[in-house]
Amino acid sequence: MSDYRIGTKCIQSGWSPKNGEPRALPIYQSTTFKYESSDEMGALFDLEKSGWFYSRLQNPTCDYVAAKIADMEGGVAGQLTSSGQAANFYAIFNICESGDHFITSADIYGGTYNLFNVTMRKLGIECTFLGNDATPEEIQAAFKPNTKCIFGETISNPTVKIYDFEKWAEIAHKNGVPLIIDNTFATPVNCRPFEWGADIVTHSTTKYLDGHALSVGGCIVDSGNFDWSKYPEKFPGLTTPDESYHGLIYTEKFGKGAYITKSVSQLMRDLGSMQAPQNAFLINAGIETLQLRMQRHVENARKCADFLKESGHLAWINFSELEDDPYHALQQKYMPGGTCGVMCFGLKGDRATAVKFMDSLKMISIETHVADSKSCVLHPASHTHRQLSDEQLKEAGIQPDLIRFSVGIEEAEDIIADLDQALKATFG
Repeated sequence: MSDYRIGTKCIQSGWSPKNGEPRALPIYQSTTFKYESSDEMGALFDLEKSGWFYSRLQNPTCDYVAAKIADMEGGVAGQLTSSGQAANFYAIFNICESGDHFITSADIYGGTYNLFNVTMRKLGIECTFLGNDATPEEIQAAFKPNTKCIFGETISNPTVKIYDFEKWAEIAHKNGVPLIIDNTFATPVNCRPFEWGADIVTHSTTKYLDGHALSVGGCIVDSGNFDWSKYPEKFPGLTTPDESYHGLIYTEKFGKGAYITKSVSQLMRDLGSMQAPQNAFLINAGIETLQLRMQRHVENARKCADFLKESGHLAWINFSELEDDPYHALQQKYMPGGTCGVMCFGLKGDRATAVKFMDSLKMISIETHVADSKSCVLHPASHTHRQLSDEQLKEAGIQPDLIRFSVGIEEAEDIIADLDQALKATFG
């Protein structure tokens, strides 16, 4: 499928039915799979053969959808997880152990910030937070002998800053570590980070890939480009014997598939954050219209941003497709066809002004969600990021008046009409 364009991959990649098989991807709603002999089953457990035997590890529906997303991203292998949070955790934990360190952008989703700053520290894994705009010198200074990777988001949630892939990738590779990118907001329709030096991509499939707020899920995709065996001392989990599989060495046995194979056979085996086949089926159905929806999201967002900017009630707005946005040049470089439907802005006034505006909306709903077909808003300081202190909010670039606005695929005129009446109700 690698020769097809992205819109075709959205529909055709992953599931390729054989003669007489169902055209639509089936839901393999089974926990287990039958084999004719004990030796066949044993070979699967020893990773000597590939196949399905228990859905905590692998399931056909999930694997076909993972293969579709991997093909869309231009990677060699993919893995579905139970959520985007699980995907980000596995992506890091697959190469970081107790005593290790990694570098991450501070401009990331609040839940991911908390995962890295609290939970992973409890596991003995330290991280250093740097702003998206950190200089190469600042990034280099953050490296330690035990640094194992760099993490960032293509478009930051909720501040919608654009990540400078080439800057971060160059420094990561100079130090012999991979760059891991959460590509949830852009999707592979609008940006493919592997083309700009990223090595591993994660997604919250809950967002645009599903597109309809029906199912929670995540995905990890490996580009196959990072040479783990070149740095055996840094990545012993991949380059030294795994005694839980009779001394198997992942890089020697699976080559470019080593990273995902280890994540599935070791992390999923022990931690079990698998995606349900029903959810994978729904995500697959959503992906089929992904390209069409992303075009509409971008088109609507541009119209809404123009309206808000001209309303006279904005204190500020972050939307990189506006020519005066500080990230416009990076947007034009990495996503010239468009970013996504998410923007953030602040109204003239204070936190109470933001709350009054949101409470005045009628069609646009207040949701702890983002990036699906329906327009919605959120006040991160009160909702998704409320676990952060004022200092941490500032470090993450979250202002008290920040409203995250996810523009849906309704008629743009109706979205703008709702914004207009809410502004009038707020400001008179």
